[in-house]
Amino acid sequence: MSVFPVLIFLFISINLFGQAKDTTTLTPRRKNNIFKLVMNAVSRAQADTIPKAIKSEQQFLAYQGKGIRKIIIRKFGFEKMFADTSKKITYFGTNILNHLHRDSRDWVIEDNLFIKENTALDAYKLADNERFLRSLNFIQDARIEVDEIPGEPDSVDLEVITKDLFSISGQLNGVSNNNFKVQASENNFLGQGQRIEGAALFQTTRSPAFGYELMYNKTSIAHSFVNVALVYTTINNNLANGLPEETAWSIRLDRPLVSEFKHFAGGLLVGTNSSYNSYQQPDSLFYKYRYNTVDVWAGYALNANKYSFKHPVRDRQFLSLRYFQNNFAHIPYQIGNNFNFKFNDREAVLAQLTLFKQDFFKTNYIYGFGTTEDMPHGYNIAFTSGWYRQVNLSRIYAGAEINKYITTTQSDFFQYFLRTGAFLHKGQIEDVSVLVGGSVFSRLFFIGNVKLRQYVNTSYTRLFNNTAIDPLRIDNPFGLRYFSSDSTTGQQRISLHEETFMFLKYKLFGFKFAPFVFADAVLLTKQQDFSKGDAYYGVGCGVRTRNENLVFGTIEIRGVYFPRNVPYNNSFKILTTVDLQFRYNTTYVKAPDVVQLNTDPSNNVY
Repeated sequence: MSVFPVLIFLFISINLFGQAKDTTTLTPRRKNNIFKLVMNAVSRAQADTIPKAIKSEQQFLAYQGKGIRKIIIRKFGFEKMFADTSKKITYFGTNILNHLHRDSRDWVIEDNLFIKENTALDAYKLADNERFLRSLNFIQDARIEVDEIPGEPDSVDLEVITKDLFSISGQLNGVSNNNFKVQASENNFLGQGQRIEGAALFQTTRSPAFGYELMYNKTSIAHSFVNVALVYTTINNNLANGLPEETAWSIRLDRPLVSEFKHFAGGLLVGTNSSYNSYQQPDSLFYKYRYNTVDVWAGYALNANKYSFKHPVRDRQFLSLRYFQNNFAHIPYQIGNNFNFKFNDREAVLAQLTLFKQDFFKTNYIYGFGTTEDMPHGYNIAFTSGWYRQVNLSRIYAGAEINKYITTTQSDFFQYFLRTGAFLHKGQIEDVSVLVGGSVFSRLFFIGNVKLRQYVNTSYTRLFNNTAIDPLRIDNPFGLRYFSSDSTTGQQRISLHEETFMFLKYKLFGFKFAPFVFADAVLLTKQQDFSKGDAYYGVGCGVRTRNENLVFGTIEIRGVYFPRNVPYNNSFKILTTVDLQFRYNTTYVKAPDVVQLNTDPSNNVY
C-alpha cells in the first residue's frame, strides 16, 4: 500500500481555508460549508492557445555579438508564473510556501552560469545556459531576458530569472501495524543547491526490523559544474528479488557536458554493495553476494572553439575513455561460474567518439503541466570500441548508437534510433545485437477546453549468437511497462506502445490533472520466425496530477490489465507513484558503454 505524502493533506487543508485569489478576477466570499468550499476550490485556467515550439536561441539572435555589461539575478516566488507575470496566485498556501522555503542564493545560480559579463553575447550559448538552469533538480523554470541599455546600442544587460521548486518533501509508504517506510528530504538546503535526504524502514518480518538510508548531494561545487553525491543505506534493493536487504555505500563525482561550448565531461563512482539475509529466507532462495565498484570516465570536446558569429559551425566531436570494474568478493552459489550479467565480475576499457549537433526547442505539455520543456533537434552518433571481460571471458567490443531528433513546423517531435554492438572472441563474432525503433510526441490538440497529445513508440530487437549477455526480456521499456516477470526471455522482440494523455483546464486545490489511456503490445520469440513467438499485451488508464507550487513531483495512479496470465505477474495491477520527475533527456554525451537491450538509459524519463 502506498500513501500519498502527508504534506498533501496539509496543503489541501490550507486551501480549504485560503482559496486562490486571482488578482484579475475576485469572487465574493461564500459561507464556509464543505460543499461550497469544494466547489470554490475548483478553478479554471485562463483561455489558452495551442503553443508552438520555438528554437531556444531565437529570442537572442537579434542581440548576437553585443557586449554583456551586467548579469542580474532575479527570483520568482511561488505566487508568480512565467506564463503570465502580471498575474499572481495569492492565498494562505503560497504565503506558507514562501515562508518555509529558502530561495536559491544568488551565488548558487551564478555557480551554474557559464555566460560572463564583459564578453560578447552568443545566442546559442545563452540558450544553452537557460536550458541547463531548467535541468537543475531544485529549479522549476528559468528564463534569461535581454535588456537594452538606452544610449548604448552595442551593450545589453541580462536578467537571469529563476523559480525554485519547493524543496521540502516527505513520503509515507506501506503503513500497517507491523510495517512502514518514511522518507524526508530537503532538496535545496539553505538555498545552497545541496540535497539532504533520509529514509527509515520498519518491518517486523525483517531482522533487524529497522533500516535506514542517508544521502547528500551538492550541485556545481565552487562553479566547477562538478556534482557530488554521498550515499549510505541498509535498505537498498538487492539484485536478486528487489527486497530491501542490501547494505551499500557510494561516492559519486559527476561533471556533465553542460554546453556544446564546453570541453570537459566525466565522472567517478566508488562503492561497495552487500546482501544480508534480513528476511530469514532459506539458503536456496537467498542470494548472498558482495561486490566493489570502481567506475571512472573522462572526455574532451575536440572542436568546441571552432565557432564564429559569422560562420557558426556547430557540429561537435567528443572523445572519451572509460574504465570500470565490478569485482565480486562473494558470488551467490546459485550463479557459480555461469554467465549472469547481474552477478558476474565485469571489467572494461572502452573508448568512444561522439558526433553531435543538437538544437533545442522550447515547448510545454510534453511531460509537464505547463512549465517550459526542452526538446532536442539534430543528431547524436556514438561509436564505441574496447576490451571487455565478463567472468573469465575476455573479448573485444565494438558498437554504435545513432539518434536522430526531428521537430516539425507543427510541433510534432520525432526520434529515430539505432543501437548495435558485437563482441569478438578467438576470431568468432558473439552476442551481436541490433535495436532499432522510433517514437513521436504528436502536436498538441484542443478538444473543447482539453489539451490532448499522443505518444507512440515502436522498436525491434534481435540478438544473434547469444553467449554471455542476458537474453531479451519484456519487463522493461522495450517490452511491457509495469510487467514484473523476468522469466520470459527470447532472442527476437518487437514492441509497440501508445499513450494518449489529456491536460484538463480545471484545477482542484491548485492541482492540475492529466488523465491518460495506454496500450502496450510485444511479440517475443526464441525462433527466427515470429509466427512461432508469444504475444503479450497490456492495456490501462490512469491520471497524473501536480500542483506546481508544492514540493512533490507528478503523482500518478495507473491501472493496468495483462490479458495473458504469466507466472509471478499479476494480471491486474493498480500502481500509485509519488514524486515522478518527468523530464525529457537532453544530455549531449554519456559515459562509454556496451549497447543495452533491456534498459533504456538514453531516454528514460526521470
